[in-house]
Amino acid sequence: MKTIGLIGAGHIGGQVARLAVKSGYDVVISNSRGPETLSDLVAELGPRARAAVPIDAAKAGDIVVVTIPLKNYRSVPVEPLAGKIVIDTNNYYPQRDGHIAELDNESTTTSELLQAHLPKSKVVKAFNHIYASQLTTDGLPAGTKNRRALVIAGNDRDAKATVAQLLDQFGFDAVDAGPLSEGWRIQRDTPGYGPRRTAEELRKDLAAAKRYADGG
Repeated sequence: MKTIGLIGAGHIGGQVARLAVKSGYDVVISNSRGPETLSDLVAELGPRARAAVPIDAAKAGDIVVVTIPLKNYRSVPVEPLAGKIVIDTNNYYPQRDGHIAELDNESTTTSELLQAHLPKSKVVKAFNHIYASQLTTDGLPAGTKNRRALVIAGNDRDAKATVAQLLDQFGFDAVDAGPLSEGWRIQRDTPGYGPRRTAEELRKDLAAAKRYADGG
């Protein structure tokens, strides 16, 4: 795996690109406004980075990170991502995304929506519960005491192992929450959403999470 594609270049996307370049990956970055709007970021990242349109970032990436407002998930290109690991950073904010009935009634989760849109891809939820600025400040070498942990969730075991390895390279332990259907345990308003947590603390947060209908 050599290249990470990014569909979305906002706060999280830019930070993941910085981590990827620092870790020795090539990155292909895209957004909805056109490659020319990413010239400053590409200049900062250096020769390992280039800007493209989303379909080209999808084609180029060995792993592709989808980090766009949830309401736009249907704009993610499908065929170029077939067979690939797709990291989903999305959160559901009704005030931004509008109300999505399946999420309001908790019959599905944000990452399951993306997985349904990308039936041949291996979606792994990650990076959704850390403030973007902390992605490049909180990473520590493997084995460091009290190292920060981040949650992953996904339906494909090998894909999750690959993303856990990527997190380790970026400076974080990985805590596996289980399948995508368990991704709600790290959505907004849950105990683990936002604060700095070690792996042990994060596992306790996941266990303590409650559905919104249950007062979460």
